[in-house]
Amino acid sequence: MTIRTCAPPRPSQLGTAALLQVRPKRQYGLTLVELMVAMAISLLVTLAAIGALIVTRQGFTAVDASSQLRDNGRFAADLLQRLGGQTGYLNSLYVMEEARLYGGDSIKVAGKVSDPEASVMGVNNAKWAEGSDFEWGKSTTSVSGSSDILVFRFLPSTEFIDGSGRTQTGMIACDGNAIDDYVPNDMNDRAISVLYVGISSDNEPALMCAHGRSALNGGVKDAEPLIQGVENFQVLYGVDRITPNTATVAATGTQEAKDDAVPDRYLRADEFAVSGNDAATKANWRRVRSIRIGMVLRGPIGSAPDNSAQTFYPFGKAKAGTGAVGSALASANDAGTIFSPTPDGRLRQVVTFTIHLRNDQKHGL
Repeated sequence: MTIRTCAPPRPSQLGTAALLQVRPKRQYGLTLVELMVAMAISLLVTLAAIGALIVTRQGFTAVDASSQLRDNGRFAADLLQRLGGQTGYLNSLYVMEEARLYGGDSIKVAGKVSDPEASVMGVNNAKWAEGSDFEWGKSTTSVSGSSDILVFRFLPSTEFIDGSGRTQTGMIACDGNAIDDYVPNDMNDRAISVLYVGISSDNEPALMCAHGRSALNGGVKDAEPLIQGVENFQVLYGVDRITPNTATVAATGTQEAKDDAVPDRYLRADEFAVSGNDAATKANWRRVRSIRIGMVLRGPIGSAPDNSAQTFYPFGKAKAGTGAVGSALASANDAGTIFSPTPDGRLRQVVTFTIHLRNDQKHGL
C-alpha cells in the first residue's frame, strides 16, 4: 500500500486576505498627539508635586521661625524679670549701717553720695554709646525702630565663698552669667546692666547687653548681643504719684498716704526729666514701681507666609497717648510704639510683659 502525504498549501494559494488574518497587528510607536498628551499630564503632575513641596517647606519654615521667636521671647522675659528683681537691692553690710528712720531722714554712711543715680533709668528713642556709666554718650539717633535704653543698678550681695575661693553673690548680669568676686567697695559701687537695640557682627539687629560696675569702680564693659532678631525695644515705667516733667510734691500724712507703691500710670523715659532740676529728675526716677517691656522680634528672610506690609504695636493700642492715667501705650508721641517695618518676607512677633520691682527704689533720699 502506498501512503501519500499532502504538502501544506503555498502562500500564494492562501491569498493576501488570509495572510492578514493570520499575522497579528503590531504597534511600532506613539502618535505625536498621544505623546503630547502624555507629556502634558506628566507636567501637570510634576507641577502639582513641586507646589505641594514648596507649600509644605514654607509651612515648616514658618513653624520653625515662630517656635524660635517664642523661645527668644520667653528667654528675654525670664532674664529681664530676674534683673528687675535684683534692681535696687542693697548689700546687707551697708543696710545695717544705713538703717532708715520710719518717715524720717536716712542715716548717711561714709563714702556715700548724697544724691545717687536711681536704680532704674532709661532713655527714650536712643542708642547706647560706650562709656563709663549711664549718662555717657547717649544719642538721639536710635538703631532700628526708635528703640529705648533700659538701665538696672543694684548693690551685689555677698553670700558665701565657694571651694575655689571666689565670692558668690547669687546674682546675674544682663548677659545671664553669674556675678562673682564682686565685693562692693562702698554704697556707690553698684553693678550696672544696660539693655538696648544695636547691630551685631552679622549685621542683624539684636538686644544688646553692656554690664559692669559704676564709673568710680571700673566702668561698663563692651556690649555684646544677647538676643538676635530684636529690632524694636520699648520701655514704659509704672510710677506712683508723678506728673510728667514735674517735680514730685512731698505728700503729708501717714507713710501709707505718701506712697502706696502701686503704679497709677505709665510714663516714657523723657517724661521724668524736670528742666533745670537734676535732683527732682532723680527723685521722679526713684518712684518707678514697675516696668512694661514691649519688643518686636523678627525671623530670617523667607520665614513669613506672605510679604504684605504690617504694623506692630509693642504695647498694644490705646485710646489716648497724652500722659493721662493709664494711657501711655501706642502713642504718636513715642514713634517706636507704632512700628511698621519694610516688607521683607520675615516672620515677626510681638512680646509684651510687665516687671514688678521688689526692692525699694527710694534709698538715698
